[in-house]
Amino acid sequence: MSWVHHLEDLPIGLFDSGLGGLTVLHQLQRLLPDEPLLYLADSARLPYGEHSPSQIRAIAEEAAHWLRARRVKAVVMACNTMNALAADVIRAQVRVPVVTLIDSMAASLSLNPGDHVVVLATAATVDSGAYGCAIHRHFPTVRVQEIACPELVPAIEAGERDSERLEQAVTNYLAPILHNPRPIQALILGCTHYPIVSPLLQRLLPWPVPLLDPALPAARALQQLVQATGLATHRRRGSMQFCCTGQTTHFAAEVSNWLKQPVQVEQVRLQPVLLGH
Repeated sequence: MSWVHHLEDLPIGLFDSGLGGLTVLHQLQRLLPDEPLLYLADSARLPYGEHSPSQIRAIAEEAAHWLRARRVKAVVMACNTMNALAADVIRAQVRVPVVTLIDSMAASLSLNPGDHVVVLATAATVDSGAYGCAIHRHFPTVRVQEIACPELVPAIEAGERDSERLEQAVTNYLAPILHNPRPIQALILGCTHYPIVSPLLQRLLPWPVPLLDPALPAARALQQLVQATGLATHRRRGSMQFCCTGQTTHFAAEVSNWLKQPVQVEQVRLQPVLLGH
């Protein structure tokens, strides 16, 4: 298809409110090492989980217009809150294939009738019920328990990984599980920041529980998409470009620490857009 040829070497766009989307970027690098990646962190409005649904949808509109202007060939919504509340906005505006975390996670699960699955997520994601709806489309009889963890994203963004404050917050959020005599079958990390503190979660859980990161099934879905549509790059050198709407110094330092290499971060501004609905 001739229209595909000029798109092959355009970047794949992914965006989050901050550092969390790096867990998605990591999986994309692992599965698609040659692809150019463009990462947008809307750190000026971190965390998304504390915004209202209408605010989230307005932010999604702005992010979509920015990504479209940067000419991405596909988009990965590297933020569960955005997935839960504004996937339709992104799809309508970017006009390129869009991969979402929640649907990819739900489709990848292997569960039995009556299994108990716990989802840790932001308050906005939990209030939307998006994970429960997506999982029940595939497994109607599974019990889905969604737990809001509002303190985790700010702590992780501040550089905390195993602090006493973070441990106490996680213990409080896990209380409904810890007091349950029956082990759960899976724990879904329903915010892209949460895999960063997986070691802490594993240490605090009283029994072995699979910690499921939606970034992996989303990266696999994107891998299948670019191969099936002919959008896979023919180059043999992956690249990464980082942009953020907040202060670049702290973000660049955190990204550099995560990737174990220095990075340059471009400060950008998302323009308000009048929602068409």
